[in-house]
Amino acid sequence: MKRKMEASELIFKIVAYVILIIFALLCIYPLLYVLGSMFSSSDAVGDRAVVLWPMIGSNGEYHIGFSGTAFLKAFQDTAFWVSYSNTLFITFIGTIWCMVYSILGAYALSKKRLLGRHGFNFFLVFTMWFSAGIVPQYINYLKTGEAMAAIVGAGSMYDIDLKWLIVIAMGMNATNIILLRNAFEGVPSEIEEAARIDGATELQILWQVYIPMSKATIATVALFFGISRWNGYFWASKVLGEGSEGQSYSWPVQVKIRDIINKETDLINIYSTDDDHLYANAAEGTSVLYAMVVLAIIPVLVIYPFIQKYFAKGVNMGGVKE
Repeated sequence: MKRKMEASELIFKIVAYVILIIFALLCIYPLLYVLGSMFSSSDAVGDRAVVLWPMIGSNGEYHIGFSGTAFLKAFQDTAFWVSYSNTLFITFIGTIWCMVYSILGAYALSKKRLLGRHGFNFFLVFTMWFSAGIVPQYINYLKTGEAMAAIVGAGSMYDIDLKWLIVIAMGMNATNIILLRNAFEGVPSEIEEAARIDGATELQILWQVYIPMSKATIATVALFFGISRWNGYFWASKVLGEGSEGQSYSWPVQVKIRDIINKETDLINIYSTDDDHLYANAAEGTSVLYAMVVLAIIPVLVIYPFIQKYFAKGVNMGGVKE
């Protein structure tokens, strides 16, 4: 028999649902606004006529409608697609690189027979508690770039493709390694012993036993790495250089979009809004920027639903140690 809820419990649930609905609307509204602005005319965006639905028109007379001008101009921007390809490279190669050494490191740390295992685990966790800071980390990246340049015989780090520096030097994440380590520790030791009796090598045990039995956690960690590489902005901008300095041809899409935002902000601040021609240029650039933002988040929106089923299971397996 279904229990009848008390008045206080019913009130609590109603209030909780209302708060959650409001919070969800606050989270989804910026995305809806970007979509609406992307398909609006530049005049509507410049005059702030867009609230939710796409608006078209001019001279203060606007109505609901669709305009594909901004989307088309974003597609025609060669520099944007170059940065897009850079992000695809950094995300794909960087995720593979991070997963390879994270799996190998987590597998080693999960073995009780590893000499100094407790010390290695302590220092791994220690990096989560205390960080050296931004300046030492930045210097570390610069020294890594100089070392890579010296290996290939280049004059300076800016003479090499710095996308490889982002891939190699920025791959460490202690939390993800701990998740994988805990998942590997949850694999029954009897299965490993049976594989050893059958003559399996260490790599065969890892590849054919531990990885298949921990695929939920591995998929979750790969999602963490992939999203962090795709959305990575700060260190990429500092290492590759912003503005006219550094390697603008190696910028990922986030740095490119930020550079466009800076330029559009300068246009809006410098020129008077009474000048229709210059104001239209700034507004048109804003519409194209919104189109680029939407194009930049499409891969994450497409891939995430396929990995979501592993997400909760993977975090539980790797985050809880029995």
